[in-house]
Amino acid sequence: MSRLRMPLVALAVMTTVGGFTAAVPPAFGDTSTAEQPVLAAMRRDLGVADPVARLAAERAAAHADRGLRAALGPRLGGSWFDADRGTLVVAVTDARAAAVVRTRGAQPRIVTRTEAALDTAKVLLDRAATSAPASVPGWQTDPAANAVVVKHAPGTADRARAWVAGTGADPAAVIYAESLERPRPLIDVVGGNRYWTSQYGCSVGFSVQGGFITAGHCGEVGETTTQPGGRFEGSSFPTDDMAFVRTGAGETPVGAVNDYNGGRVAVKGSQEAPVGASICRSGGTTGWHCGTIRSRNATVDYGPEIGKVYQAIETTACAEPGDSGGSAISDGQAQGVTSGGSGDCKGGAATTYFQPVPEILTRYSVTLLTSDGGPGTPPGCGTSATGNLTSGGSAVQPTAGSYTAAAGVHKGCLKGPAGTDFDLYLQQQSGTTWRTVASGTGADSTETVTHTGTAGKYRWLVRSYSGSGRFTLETTKP
Repeated sequence: MSRLRMPLVALAVMTTVGGFTAAVPPAFGDTSTAEQPVLAAMRRDLGVADPVARLAAERAAAHADRGLRAALGPRLGGSWFDADRGTLVVAVTDARAAAVVRTRGAQPRIVTRTEAALDTAKVLLDRAATSAPASVPGWQTDPAANAVVVKHAPGTADRARAWVAGTGADPAAVIYAESLERPRPLIDVVGGNRYWTSQYGCSVGFSVQGGFITAGHCGEVGETTTQPGGRFEGSSFPTDDMAFVRTGAGETPVGAVNDYNGGRVAVKGSQEAPVGASICRSGGTTGWHCGTIRSRNATVDYGPEIGKVYQAIETTACAEPGDSGGSAISDGQAQGVTSGGSGDCKGGAATTYFQPVPEILTRYSVTLLTSDGGPGTPPGCGTSATGNLTSGGSAVQPTAGSYTAAAGVHKGCLKGPAGTDFDLYLQQQSGTTWRTVASGTGADSTETVTHTGTAGKYRWLVRSYSGSGRFTLETTKP
């Protein structure tokens, strides 16, 4: 029986700032602009008063996390973003490692077990997954607890403990958490902005060279899709939940995510955001919703008829059937494609799981498309203008303040000095304010933004996240 024919009820899913000192770019427009959907979703779902500052702190935390992981090696106990203090917390096993953490602007915490030890304990649980009781919906590493958390239904802790005892995992490395979760894949819903198989609707994850990636439970190898048209060339589910759909010659993959407010969020890469960082999801049923990353190494059990998915990203974001396969993105970095979860977007607690993007790219040997439409040097964008920026400064192009355009495609190509981080935003006038409709916010000074918009007044905004110097901006308009 095809997995898509199983009598499944698909469910919902997915999604906080402080201590780092960082220039705050208008990642979705500055305070003079109307609320951009990403910021609005973070305010609504996370209660964040200043999401622009939150994203800047998360960006700084992610940068520090990458450097500290390389510096600490086996002394690392894990890391996470502390939303209340707006800082990266890094668990380490000795005082000398803690001193290294402080020199990088992060907050150390001395722990007993290394991250490698936690991963080892979880691997042993994963190996015994087939014997896990039905009352255990999943398990995950938790760096803040310095433990592996095994979830269990109310009143079934003894069963969970007995199972763990037989896996060979260090019992001191495992803690238990009562859970009401009953996860299942997000499938079998039609309608909305999504792609279709012969019977079901799912959501595009991220564009790659030759097509797009999505969830494996959405289709088997050989199945075809419409809107966009394509064919599943690779699919894996359960164990993993990933797929690659090769699209036809008439389809044009774009390195961006639908923000469900008439605009797109640029995809800049696939660098991992730390545990505790915000994450936002886009899907055909519920649109754009945000949450927080709980774990980057979670196992989820979708029940005896389906099986388990390993090494998933667990989040507090919400989703519903038909959002399956859709994008999860954090500060422009592709994180995962929607797998499944519990709860919904109508209120109350929700949990959503994502298949990490890097593993999908490696499995199918495909390349993620970013906001320049793919790897390599983007082609010229037409009319050229130049300007100068100081660190933290901004400039509007054209210098007249705006331009009028018909409906169609806008494109901007920004090039700044080496060693700087300049960002590019396309804004459309809405009443007396400016709303950011597309952006490029990568870690360097080369950005390309493409946006299909309605007729109206537009402007380009160039902002220095860090560094000073002269930039060149080439643009085209409809």
